[in-house]
Order: sequence, then structure tokens, then C-alpha cells
Amino acid sequence: MTLECIEMQTTPNPGVSLIVLHGLGADGNDFVPIAQELELSALGGARFVFPHAPMRPVTLNGGFVMRAWYDILGTPQARQEDEAGLRQSQAEIEALIANEVARGMPAGRIVLMGFSQGCAMTLMTGLRHTERLGALVGLSGYLPLATSIAAERSDANALVPIFMAHGQADPMIGIDRAVASRDALRAMGYAVDWHDYPMEHSVCMEEIADLNRWLLRVLGAPAG
Repeated sequence: MTLECIEMQTTPNPGVSLIVLHGLGADGNDFVPIAQELELSALGGARFVFPHAPMRPVTLNGGFVMRAWYDILGTPQARQEDEAGLRQSQAEIEALIANEVARGMPAGRIVLMGFSQGCAMTLMTGLRHTERLGALVGLSGYLPLATSIAAERSDANALVPIFMAHGQADPMIGIDRAVASRDALRAMGYAVDWHDYPMEHSVCMEEIADLNRWLLRVLGAPAG
């Protein structure tokens, strides 16, 4: 493992692990308060893993060095993507999944969850992972490297449940891009549970409540 992480457990022997990926310029602390709002005792409790993205210069921000899962090379309209950065972070997130498995958590009880860039990395990694995961949660983000997913996706996660949510007034990542990502995933046969809310590039309590109910439903029994 190369990524530094914050960890939090709600029980000594949790029944599910959630790897939570923050957005651009934040760090692993960003989603600790959100995770504390989730009530997952019905699943045997949870282990939360909050990795810090690497420090890197971000082109769109004038080369300023900040925590980022990948570089942003241009405006959202330009759709230029840092494929090398995306794939490097994918490998590092794969290592986090492998570490959870090594600690005794079945892959089918591991959830990848992310916000903004973290959402992109959740979809990037989760759809390509070679073991069936418990669920994917993408908040206020989009599907990266969309043209390559059909060739690279893993059959193991063809049926993985996906929760996607977005702000209706998001000025950072327009909801149209998220809707296009949702539609592309559904066209490939993925079960996407979609939600949108009257907010900007953020998270709201209604969203967390919807996510909590969804996690309890899709993880109510071990994925097989």
C-alpha cells in the first residue's frame, strides 16, 4: 500500500468495508462526518477507509499542487483526460481493496464510494475489478475513460449494484455529464440507482439517508 489512510470502525469485527474516496483538493478527512451519519449496524457494523490522494500539480488550477486522484487537463467541455493518472490511482485503489481482503473481508462485502474525482475513481476501478464487489457509490461525478470501459470491464462486476447521485445545480460537473454517464452504464446492462437533489457540488442529508437505505438493501446478505 502506498496511500496514507484514515480508518474508523463502528464495531470490532465489521461486516462490511467502505473505501471512501474524496474529491479534488480535499483529503481523507473530508468524508469522515458523512460516514458518521451512516447507520450500518444491521450489516454487522462497518470499517471505513479514507485514503488521501497523492499530491500532484493540477493543470486547470495553474499547476498548483494539491491532492488529486488525477490531473485535470482542461475544462469539462474539452473532455481531455489524464489517462496515466487515472490508471495509476486505479492501481493504488486496487491495493486498498486487496488489503481489505487480506484482513479477512470478502470482496463481496467491500464498497467503493467516492465524491467528484473520487466518484470517477470508484467507477474507473470498480467496473474493472476482477472480483465481485459489494457495491459502488458515485456521488457528484462521472464515468472516466468512457470509451474504453466496454472493452476493459470485468465480468465479475457486471451485476454490481451502483448508486449514483448528483446536484441539479452543480456548477463544477454539470448534471448532464452525470446523466450521460448513468445512461452509458445502463446501456451496458449495469443496475444504476439514480438520485438527484436541489443542491450544487455538495452532499445533502436526504442523499445520505437514501444511500443508507440503499446500502442496507443491497448488502443485506453477502454478495455471491
